[in-house]
Amino acid sequence: MRSQTLATLMAGAMLAAATPAFAADATASPPTTSAVADCDPGAPCDHPLPVKVVIVSLFEIGKDEGDVAGEFQLWKARRGLTQRIPFPQSFHDLYYNPETQVLGMVTGIGTARSTAATMALGLDPRFDLSQAYWLVAGIAGIDPEDASIGSVAWARYVVDGDLAHEIDAREIPADWKTGYFARHTKGPNDKTTKPDPSGGEMFQVNPSLEKWAYELTKNIELPDSPAIAVERAKFVDYPHAQEAPFVLEGDTLSAMTFWHGEKLTDWANDWVRYWSGGQGEFVTSAMEDTGVMQAMTYLDAVGRANRDRVLVVRAGSNFTMPPPGVDAATYLLRENEGYAGLEAAVENLYTVGSKVVDELLGNWDRYKDATP
Repeated sequence: MRSQTLATLMAGAMLAAATPAFAADATASPPTTSAVADCDPGAPCDHPLPVKVVIVSLFEIGKDEGDVAGEFQLWKARRGLTQRIPFPQSFHDLYYNPETQVLGMVTGIGTARSTAATMALGLDPRFDLSQAYWLVAGIAGIDPEDASIGSVAWARYVVDGDLAHEIDAREIPADWKTGYFARHTKGPNDKTTKPDPSGGEMFQVNPSLEKWAYELTKNIELPDSPAIAVERAKFVDYPHAQEAPFVLEGDTLSAMTFWHGEKLTDWANDWVRYWSGGQGEFVTSAMEDTGVMQAMTYLDAVGRANRDRVLVVRAGSNFTMPPPGVDAATYLLRENEGYAGLEAAVENLYTVGSKVVDELLGNWDRYKDATP
């Protein structure tokens, strides 16, 4: 989930960050990076950069460094992503570490931008992505039934919340739970039509890779803080919401609308359950993940990337519904002024995601040809 406040801040700042020249923030480029500097974006390139891991961030609040951190800042600073590579065919320039061969991108908010950015990178001849792992790492709304803000969830299923039928709530039949229902069904009460996600409604993350990542990180002790402890204490009827941040498995719903509230959280649980054939559990709400997965599916089909090497991890920056006694509108508008768990979410997202990146890079001879 994203707020309009964050979207507005990001739009101006990120567009200003684009640059027409390849540049290094500090040191001179190594030979391979210099060779790519001679290649035009999207044009043929004799010396494509090898990429081991792509860090897929979805937004940044302001600048790429030096202010309040969004999803990208910590990766850029702590992973030494100092080589800036122009990427005018997308939302934000790319950053690369020539020693570790880690590439960082910021797609921009929403499925439209995430799809376009992923496709643009995958089809850019300046990069060799044939063996790359892709880590989609972002903040999210989190269901208080499942976890607390600051918690980090590995997705098994990525479900789209936009492809649907809808009737205005003021016009729905009295026996319908909602006016929003799956395409090709006879309404929200239809329990017999089996889901057909071939239209892009659901993507399953490689089960063995997801399980590997979860097992690798599930015992990480995430830090707590007084600020998020105060916020989660309000959820008196939700024991998991009151826990300190932890790592879990849980599925994500991508939708272009920033939705909020108890009733829509109920809908999200039903929606993920339906499209995953009863195998999934809604935990996090986001916007971009189905776009990334759709693009990766197409790129895999032409051998430009490996869809089985995509991981999706989300950290709760805010709850998807208000605590008992607070109405949805009031809570949503307050959260739009700043997510209670933003700082914890981006920090824990980096901590958990880095464990996976370190394992891949530290044992590349094992993982370059064999996906976990």
